[in-house]
Amino acid sequence: MATRLPDSEFDDRLEAVRDRLAETDADAGVWFGATSIEYLTGFHHVQTERPVVLALTQDRIEIVVPRLEVERVEPNPRIDAVHHYFDYPGGAPIETAAEMLDGMGVESVIADADGAPGVMGYEGPALSEFVDVTDQSWVDRMRWEKTAAEIELIRESAKWANLGHRYLADYTEPGEHPATVSQRASTDASRAMLDTLGDTYSVRVRGDGPVHAGYISGHETALPHGHTPNERLSEGDVLITGASANVDGYFSELERTMFVGEPSDEQEHYFELMLEAQSLAIDALGPGVSIAHVDQVVWDYFEEQGITEYAQHHVGHNIGMGGHEPPYLDRGWDDYEYVADGDEVMREGHVYTIEPGIYTEEFGYRHSDTVAVTADGTETLTHFPRDLEANVIRH
Repeated sequence: MATRLPDSEFDDRLEAVRDRLAETDADAGVWFGATSIEYLTGFHHVQTERPVVLALTQDRIEIVVPRLEVERVEPNPRIDAVHHYFDYPGGAPIETAAEMLDGMGVESVIADADGAPGVMGYEGPALSEFVDVTDQSWVDRMRWEKTAAEIELIRESAKWANLGHRYLADYTEPGEHPATVSQRASTDASRAMLDTLGDTYSVRVRGDGPVHAGYISGHETALPHGHTPNERLSEGDVLITGASANVDGYFSELERTMFVGEPSDEQEHYFELMLEAQSLAIDALGPGVSIAHVDQVVWDYFEEQGITEYAQHHVGHNIGMGGHEPPYLDRGWDDYEYVADGDEVMREGHVYTIEPGIYTEEFGYRHSDTVAVTADGTETLTHFPRDLEANVIRH
């Protein structure tokens, strides 16, 4: 059981980006993205209108934060110096970053962006107004292949997602409201997780707890990103569930198509088509396999069954610190202009959601499982039963 990344993971990441930096003419690497900053240092924050700027040279790491983050970042053992501005817009975050770089003797940087992202109303100057900037996406690419330690965290996430999903199924019955069932299942699974793991669990717990389990129901399931309707459950409802858990910033994804009471013949038909499509996709995964091929396998099956009109998205995506990460299991992946030579195939450490969906005018049908690509095959990390009988809720 693992609930935190070991320090050695950060040592390896920092060494890797320093090796990349040494291959350039830049004096420093700079990151504005919250996930990249967390990936490199372990300092996690919510990206708001207040920019955070991380700078790395061959011998130092320094950071600019708003005043309200100072006490949170100062204990970080990987960061050598913390600079701050009071707030935005009263402060001057990019100017403060430029002063930090000047103090580090930096005249040119290779950065993940030329300035802070424009979220929550932020508007500010480009970093290139102060230093020479070229672009890089090193961390984004590093995150494609997970290490054994990262996969262990995703495996632990899947364990608690499974518990949340079990509670969700147990609490579902006609007359209940889907929102309150979701809240109850999430709360009970979070309580069990926190009680079981105790102090070994990361301190990043927020008010809604580490486990989330919920679903959309009824006709909203016909929309891949449907909302929870304000309708109580009734016999004959189709549910598309979802469950995950945050384990030191890493996530899994577990989704099931479930039925309140006995499904109709039509519902059973589309469920079985969906299940076969997912099985074909899982079987197609493996090291060295074309990423586009997996989606093509499912599309060919949908064409064979005459149901391509009911498909609305590709088979899946990588997952880890983000809910959606590249590579994407998409027939167009080989032709995607940002894919470098050699990145057209799966590699050991890729972790994918496998979630081909079928969406009729009435209902949607989608399972999602989290599957890791191993050296010689795959490992399915989520483990709630996939068959029809296990996904019929009877009370």
